[in-house]
Amino acid sequence: MKKSIYIVSLVLVISQISSAECGGDFSSFKEGIRAEALSKGLDENAINSVLASVSVPNQSVLDADRSQGVFRKVFSDFTKRLVSDDRLLAGRGKLGSYENLFDQVESEFGVPREIITAFWGLETDFGGYQGNYNTVSSLLTLAHDCRRPELFRPQVFGAIELTQKGDLDPLNTTGAWAGEIGQVQMLPNDILSYGTDGDGDGHVLLKTSVPDAIMSAGKVLSSHGWQEGKPWVHEVSIASEGVDERYLWMYSGLSIKMPLDFWKKQGVVISHDYKYMAEGRDRASLIAPQGNKGPKFLVYSNFDVFLKWNQSLTYTLSAAQFANMLSGAPWFDSGELEEAPLDYEEVKELQRQLKDRGHNVGEIDGIIGGGTRAAVRAEQRQRGFVSDGWPTRGFFNAL
Repeated sequence: MKKSIYIVSLVLVISQISSAECGGDFSSFKEGIRAEALSKGLDENAINSVLASVSVPNQSVLDADRSQGVFRKVFSDFTKRLVSDDRLLAGRGKLGSYENLFDQVESEFGVPREIITAFWGLETDFGGYQGNYNTVSSLLTLAHDCRRPELFRPQVFGAIELTQKGDLDPLNTTGAWAGEIGQVQMLPNDILSYGTDGDGDGHVLLKTSVPDAIMSAGKVLSSHGWQEGKPWVHEVSIASEGVDERYLWMYSGLSIKMPLDFWKKQGVVISHDYKYMAEGRDRASLIAPQGNKGPKFLVYSNFDVFLKWNQSLTYTLSAAQFANMLSGAPWFDSGELEEAPLDYEEVKELQRQLKDRGHNVGEIDGIIGGGTRAAVRAEQRQRGFVSDGWPTRGFFNAL
């Protein structure tokens, strides 16, 4: 009888919190987490350990979530900041030091060593800086905050399960402000799904074990659809004569993929010999992260895997270029910006203007992300501008 009463009470608690899965009193919020975790069959000791470790939301996590100013930098500045000469040298050293391990991950998952090394370097400087935010505090704070609870609430239950397995210490495990853990920065549910015990000790410890981190990264990228032996990004130029650039750029953007043969006929020229080249029928998108006067790239199906790792075009393109350089490619040509890019407040105003015209730009955040670029491209086509997705001042003034 007592067990039946407990189950009924548990169902009532869950139903009461279903409409309030974020915000409100933090203690009540945690009780809702507790009830849902119990309903999922998670271990009560692990639940108590996780919830008892955090008493209030972490304001520094919320501040970090709201800022993310680094993503407001233009692509070439962002890449030069992340892919320094020292980091490039260190990455090449890692390729040599862990050659046998990379042989194993390429054999098992088909993901090139340069790709994993690029993410490893950009995420944590090869494990040198993994973040000092308490992981459980970050996840509970972001799950309680009503900006993106649908993303972070499930990760709290993942953290409880990792605690149950002995792979997370609620009081001492630290990582990035958004709750990612370890040398390749994975969220708890990704660790549960893709974490690989690379050193054979029975645990997946991405903070301390290089084999665990590298094998797990390989499994993530493979599971996201990596195509073995295929390229990811090629820098390109446009032939100087006989090219109708207005027509060419109508086909640009990540949403349009055309065969490489099509791009070659339109005057698109691959700038270098790469370790992984494309065939004529391989489909690619033409993108120009700083407009048609700046660096230009063809991105292939494997680049979609980069975007599943991180949705920021600026970040993923930097990671892709880093991987190319680890493979022997040179720096890309930054081109020449004819004018200063729009500043933070101008980009926000741009986004408001685009939203008022019916475009889905996402959050008004001052960052030229995928939604903003797509909206800019659509308006450029309507107004007779070159539709490269980059908002020049002339275009901004025309709005």
